Amino acid sequence: MRERRDAIPRFFLYGEPPRDADERFVHVETIADRSRMYDWRIRPHAHRDLHQLLMIVSGAGTMIAESERSPFCAPSITIVPAGTVHGFAFQPETEGYVVTLADRLLRDLEREEVAFGRLFEAASVTELKTDPAALEEMAETLQRLKRELIWHAPASSAAATALVLTLLVQAVRALHDRSATVCAANSSRAALVARFREKIEAHLRMGLSIAQYCKALSVTSSRLRAACLEITGKPPLRVLEERLVLEAKRSLLYTNMTVAQTAFYLGFADPAYFSRFFSKHAGQSPASFRKRR
Repeated sequence: MRERRDAIPRFFLYGEPPRDADERFVHVETIADRSRMYDWRIRPHAHRDLHQLLMIVSGAGTMIAESERSPFCAPSITIVPAGTVHGFAFQPETEGYVVTLADRLLRDLEREEVAFGRLFEAASVTELKTDPAALEEMAETLQRLKRELIWHAPASSAAATALVLTLLVQAVRALHDRSATVCAANSSRAALVARFREKIEAHLRMGLSIAQYCKALSVTSSRLRAACLEITGKPPLRVLEERLVLEAKRSLLYTNMTVAQTAFYLGFADPAYFSRFFSKHAGQSPASFRKRR
């Protein structure tokens, strides 16, 4: 069967054609800057190599992240990792900021503090009602960062990077229950799991086995298994299967592919086997999942 393209919208910033981000790319805008022109609704889409952090100062809304809906109200922080299919329905006149930063910049900063990377491991919404001081500090940093990005002053790039660093520190501390310090002993295993996930992204639709992934990573199966169990709590096969299920859910929710077309798109030779695979991991058939969502 002829391959069908993924119909999930891919943008640079919302509404802008896809392009590669500069490795030091940072952008700050208010929620109203972009949402007001779209009637406060940002339709589901994804950014390939851009992470986003939203700080909601006033107002409320709902975030769609993959197949989940998460309501939020001010004050709160919303995290959207690169590649995540997401959308928003904001209450009109919601106030806050959207920070967008390149994955390459985050990885560079992560070398100094591993908690920065963990901050963007998964989409999340966290209210800050118990810590108004943290909200005020982040709002001040964001205002300074927004000003620095449009102010062509000497060393403005260095100043912007310093403010991004400050913002990430403030976010990690505000969300400290999600960002426990990682010891040096498991940092190499975390790096291996990250490489494994990168290989999965590159070869997701090729139907590679775990043995083939191990060969591509130049590691033994036992080493990869130990790393995955320590860092994710799951064996490598489960990590791979969950990523396949996630991509299947994206196709069922955000494209017009049939179940059979989705199966072929993801590298399954038999749509019936795909349906059994999906049902096992999602708890319902592909057709039921699409209908209920």
